[in-house]
This record gives sequence, structure tokens and C-alpha cells, in this order.
Amino acid sequence: MAENKENVKFEPYIKPEQKMPEITLRAIILGALISIVFGVANAYLGLKVGMTICASIPAAVISMAVLRGILKTGTVLENNMVQTIGSAGESLAAGIIFTIPAFFIWNETIPGFFHPINAWDIFFLSMLGGCLGILFMIPLRRYLIVKEHGKLPFPEGTACAEIIKAGDEGGSKAKTVFAGMGLGALYKVLMGGVKVWPEVPQYNLPFLKGAYLGIDATPALLGVGYIIGPRISAFMLGGAVLGYLALAPLVYFLGTHIPDVVPPATKLISDMTPAELRNNYIKYFGVGAVALGGFISLIKSIPVIIHSFAIGAKQIFSKKIETAKMLRTERELSMSVVLIGSLLIALAIWAYPKTELHLLGTFLVIIFGFFFVVVAARIVGIVGSSSSPVSGMTIATLLVTSIILLSFGISGFQGMITVMSIGAVVCIAVCLSGDIAQDLKTGYLLGATPQKQQTMEFVGLLAPALVMGFTIFLLNAAFGFVRSEAHPAPLLAPQANVMATIVNGVMTGNIPWLYIIVGVMLASAIELVGISSLPFAIGLYLPLELSTPIMAGGLIALVLGKVARAQEAGKRHEHGILFGSGLVAGDALIGVMIAFLIAFSTQYRAFYEFHEEAPLAGSIAPWLTLFAFAALGFFLWRSTILPKIKKR
Repeated sequence: MAENKENVKFEPYIKPEQKMPEITLRAIILGALISIVFGVANAYLGLKVGMTICASIPAAVISMAVLRGILKTGTVLENNMVQTIGSAGESLAAGIIFTIPAFFIWNETIPGFFHPINAWDIFFLSMLGGCLGILFMIPLRRYLIVKEHGKLPFPEGTACAEIIKAGDEGGSKAKTVFAGMGLGALYKVLMGGVKVWPEVPQYNLPFLKGAYLGIDATPALLGVGYIIGPRISAFMLGGAVLGYLALAPLVYFLGTHIPDVVPPATKLISDMTPAELRNNYIKYFGVGAVALGGFISLIKSIPVIIHSFAIGAKQIFSKKIETAKMLRTERELSMSVVLIGSLLIALAIWAYPKTELHLLGTFLVIIFGFFFVVVAARIVGIVGSSSSPVSGMTIATLLVTSIILLSFGISGFQGMITVMSIGAVVCIAVCLSGDIAQDLKTGYLLGATPQKQQTMEFVGLLAPALVMGFTIFLLNAAFGFVRSEAHPAPLLAPQANVMATIVNGVMTGNIPWLYIIVGVMLASAIELVGISSLPFAIGLYLPLELSTPIMAGGLIALVLGKVARAQEAGKRHEHGILFGSGLVAGDALIGVMIAFLIAFSTQYRAFYEFHEEAPLAGSIAPWLTLFAFAALGFFLWRSTILPKIKKR
């Protein structure tokens, strides 16, 4: 009954008894086009630099511009449906580029290895993993979106809802959002587009070898930090401090007294940079911590998951009239759809020949898929989709799956194909579950019908899945994923290279289990002192420079709570969320535009790559970065100051 009580307290923007168009032909077409465009752009960007740009907010802005600006029509819930469909392309792109290029890399680098993957194989894996992620998220909605409302901020989903509401209401709220959007866009153009100053200035600490300080000085991360608040931001920064200011220098110090190479590295620790220390050691601590934190999150959510399945079972066996009596905002796809759909997907995975999965592999896909869907959906509720450590969860899947398969005697090239196929399906499922979790949060705040959103997620998956395989083959033909005479400047596909190395390492017995176990123990210690280990684990896994700007946003929210008068605090915080949402939106929009320019303009790509190493501001560029980011924080703080009411 907890969900019903929560629903009574919470009033969505559009009341449950109100009826307005949600699914329309124009919303489907516009959403599908956005999904394809953002999917292709992010495929290139992710293979180039190892990161993707969240598409939910740009999709919402484009939807408003087309439906409300050009066509002069469109409802709030129709705008929401466009962003629900349109955001799926970026999530699918992330799931594919983190894993699928591993097959291309192995074909090029391992003598005797050949996997005849084609574009339709990628389409098939995309649909399997994507549908699995969407279906597994359905029974979690009551827990993560409804029951945990007020506890899980879902920063991007909340920002998206605020932008759509502001566009509908107009007035001061719209001005605040679009002021933040304009400032975030201008900042991103100067930093990311024109390269006046570097995005991530870093400083290696001379008195603490192996440690460094850095900040990814982007508007999006500052806005996310403000939205999620100081507590979660501090947990993340705590994990980062332990990893990069404590463990990294400790590893470096010990390494200076070891004359040999310490696996999995291929060079002496004393010759490593802080970035190399992370890639070879600290990252694996984070993998273990994320796995333990995710497992504990799953245990905590089991009672509500069981309750959701019980409600679903009643829907299956009870009369349909009971569903008709439900509030519009409580209706979702029935549990029979979830169970039958999951069974059909499992059969398809088992039957498809090129994955080499068979019965054991199918079982592992379902188990790991459900486990990490729960974990990923909760993580995006804490820090958002852009900061979700999907690659860490995929690495954990690959590690455990490899061990299980080896114990059953499945090894060699066949084992590598099986493990990576499992990892690809699970990774895509995890990415899509994070996307639908954010979308459902936006819909919950706006008053959308969950059933319609869940249905349209499949449309948002299908559209980019049809072109993504051909996109990967086109990029491989044009740039390659491995450096060679034919491809002297390849797309290095950082995550896929890591995945390929790990799977090959496990199959050859060269994987650092000790570091992963240490990460598990660190997360266990955090849980024992009464702190949720998952935000801490995320901070330990992600680079330090991602946690520092989030903490900056959290500190602004903390100071506001301390200095604002009680009667003004709520309104000031709301203004800050609106402005922070605008910062996220402006950053994301320009980020997508930059991705397109890199993909389709040879001249701009050459300019971008040259000034990535040599910003226009020259030697003072890092200081300019700090000054510009501080100014951005000042404007975020300034947005929370309420206008004075003139006395007559």
C-alpha cells in the first residue's frame, strides 16, 4: 500500500483524471528521427572519446521547438512521448560501442580468430538486449520511481520534466530554464566547440606521486551536482578521494620498490602516469565495489520487486475491470507481457547461432541482465545516465561469466565469443533500462501514462537498431578500431578495447582478481558503517575529475540550505533546479552538435583534434578553465536569489 500513499501525497503536473493526447503519429515520427540521429552521432562520439551525450533533454527541447514553436500545437504529454522515444538512440549506441567492436578488434589482432559478425547480427543483439532491459524495468517502476520518490533524484529525468513544464507554463520559470540553457550552451561552445580552454585541467601532485587533482569543468556536471544535492555528491567524491589520492599513490610507492612489471600492466609502475595507474589498478577496485554495491541494492529492492510481481500476477488472473478502475498514471504493461516477452527473448537468444550462447549462456544473460538492470536503474536515479558506470557493470559480467564458462570447460575462441555475446546483450539491456528509468521519472513528474511510455520505448529502440549495425560497419571501414597501415588514425573504442583485453586475459589466466576483491571489501566496510556503498563505489570507479564538478554543484546547494531563510529556501532551491536543468540541457545540445561536426566535417575534425592538445588560450588555459567554471557556479548561485518585491 506504500505506493498508493505516495501517489496521494504527490501531485503530478497533469492530474490523473485529465486526458490529453500522448501517442500521436507526429510524436512517433519525430521521436524516431531524433532517436536515429542521436544514436548515430553518439556512436561516433563514443568510439572516438569513450563517452556519449545524454539525449533525453535535447530530445525534449527539439520536441518543444517543433511541436510548440513551429507547428504551434502539441501537449505536455506529447512532448514527453517524443523525448521518451528519442532518448533511446543514445542509450543503444552506448551499449553497442562498449562491446561489439571487440569482435572487430579480435579479428584484426588475434591470429586465427575470426567471427563473421554482420550488421544484422548487431540489429539482432540490439533488439534482444534492449527489449530485455525495457521488460525487466517494468516491475521496478513502483519501487524506483514511486516508492523512492524524494530519495532518488533522477537528475536528468527531473531536469527534463522541469524543462517541459517551463516550456508549457512560460513566465519566470521558462526564463530561468532558458537562461541556464543559453549560458550552458555558450560555455560549451567556447570550451568544447572552439577549444578556447581545456575541458579537463589536471595537476599531478609532486609531493604525492601517483595522485592528481582534476575537474571536468562542464555545465552538465555542475547542474547534476546541484540537482542530486550535497550528500550523494560527497559520497561520490569520498570514493574518488580514496581511489586517486590514497590508493593510487600507495600503489605507486610500492611499485617503485618492485623491479618487475605487475600484471595486468605491461610497464613498470614507477613509469606510470596517474591515468595509467587508474586503467591498470584503481579501475578494478571500482569494479569490485560497484558489483558489491549493486548486489546490496538488489537485496534491498527484493521485497518491492516481489510485491510488484504479486500485483502483476493478480492482474493476470483477475478480471480486467480492476485494471480499468486504476488511475491513468498507475497503469503499466501487465506482468504477462513481461513474463511472456522475457521467455520469448530467452528462446531467441538460445536459438541464435552466432552468439554461441546455448542454454548456459542464455541462463547467464537472464541472471546478469536482471541483476544489473536493477543496479543501473538505481544508479541513474542517483547520479544520472551520463555518469552511470555501465562499463564497470559490463566488466563485472564478463569476469564472472568467463569464470563460470571456464568451469564448464568452455574456453578458447568459442568461449571468447560466448562471453562477449553475453556482455553485449547485458550491456545493451543495462543502457536501455537506465534510459527508460529516466523517462519514467519524467513521466511520473509530468503525469504521463506509464503503459504508453513503456510501449513507446520499444519504438525508440527499433528505429536506431535498424541503422546502428550499418553505422558500425561504416565507421570501421572509414576509420578502423585498430591502428594499422590502412587506418593510421583509428577510432580507438576505449571501452571495447578494455572489454576485449579483459576477456582475452581471463581466458589466458591474466586478470587481477585481487584488486577486484579489495574493491568488494572496501564497499563492504562502507556498508558496515551505515553508508550506502553504491555512490561511493561509483566515485571510486569513475575518474576523479567527474566527481569534483558534481561536488561543486552539491556545495552550492548545501550553502543555499544553510544561508537561505526558511520561508525562501524552497523557492530558491526550485529556481536553482530550473537553472541547473538549463545548464544540463545547453551542454547536451551543443555536445550533440559538436559530435555531428566531428563526424561529418573533415576540417572541423582536424581543428578539434589539434586544439584538444593545444587550446587557443595557450599556457593560461587551465587557469581560464577554473575561472570560467567558478563564474558558472556564481551564475548558478545567482539564479537562486529571488527578486525583491517592491513595496507600494
